[in-house]
Amino acid sequence: MAGGPASAATLADDPDLQSPRAVYDAACASCHGPDGRGAPPKQLGFDVPMPDFSDCNFATREPNPDWVAVAHEGGPVRAFSPLMPAFGDALTTAQLRQAMTHIRTFCEVDDWPRGEFNLPRPLVTTKAYPEDELVFETTVAAEGPGRVETALIYERRFGARNQFEISVPFAWREQSGPGADDDWQKGLGDIKLGLKRVLYHDLSQGTILSVSGEISLPSGDTEEGFGTDSAMIEPSLLYGQLLPHGFFLHGQFGLGIPTDGERTNDEAFLRFAAGRSIVPGQWGRVWTPMVELVGAREMVSGADAHWDLVPQFQVTLSRRQHVRLNTGLRVPVDDGGTDRDTEFMVYLLWDWFDGGLLEGWQ
Repeated sequence: MAGGPASAATLADDPDLQSPRAVYDAACASCHGPDGRGAPPKQLGFDVPMPDFSDCNFATREPNPDWVAVAHEGGPVRAFSPLMPAFGDALTTAQLRQAMTHIRTFCEVDDWPRGEFNLPRPLVTTKAYPEDELVFETTVAAEGPGRVETALIYERRFGARNQFEISVPFAWREQSGPGADDDWQKGLGDIKLGLKRVLYHDLSQGTILSVSGEISLPSGDTEEGFGTDSAMIEPSLLYGQLLPHGFFLHGQFGLGIPTDGERTNDEAFLRFAAGRSIVPGQWGRVWTPMVELVGAREMVSGADAHWDLVPQFQVTLSRRQHVRLNTGLRVPVDDGGTDRDTEFMVYLLWDWFDGGLLEGWQ
């Protein structure tokens, strides 16, 4: 948007601004153009490229509150150019939302899920929304023999509904007993490749539904306990639900199917996550407490189901909110989980589509 509080001092009281188109034309079109593609530089008087609101790949990614924050507080609130002025009291928040209603009409393709569905990422449950992210996650044994497992996860969105993913794990484990060469052993784990596709999304209902498929390659050293000796295929159904007052739900149901059934049993798993995003001061950092219930059971007669609780807390680190940190504990809660220990989990997430890792902090 453009215009600024100086040129729009009376807009909030203008009785003619009663429609989304009227608000946009009065406050935004002089810089962003009547078609949302941006006015030419000669008209603007500066060389900063204007965003193209008709580009669905760009315009659908951020939720309305982020756009309203930039319009209300100016570009620096999200570490963008100060040439994007703050409307402040020149437009009411309701009027800014009206302008957003019109801006949303510039993307004419309904296939693109809106950024409102890009909910905070749980530690275990897979999201339904397709992403462009780099995630570095670590799991540390909080009890029992020492163990540190890390993974670098690269996620790339392609098209309106699809995502490709590759995960490269590495681990360190404390060695004990006779024959141990040293205190700690390290090794590469099983590399994972995955695809995700959105099947359905409806913002009016707050619902997104996707399907994903992942294959785990037997690249780890099985003798040292860093991998399995069979490839594993994991199809999943993914669900996301927006709820009032910042609450949300994630759900995932899937199967683990080994390519060599004689070495590893089939497994079914069920994962749920619930949380709430909290923004103190309306425009600032996002704090998101979440809790997950994670269950799994081998598909053989007499096998026990194992259940874990994963309380966690995510926070945005950068002003642009494209770098986030999440920490939590994975705690076994079933009686049959005597061979599983409590784990500390953490990840650092970089949404690289929104800017470089070192951008957007000031």
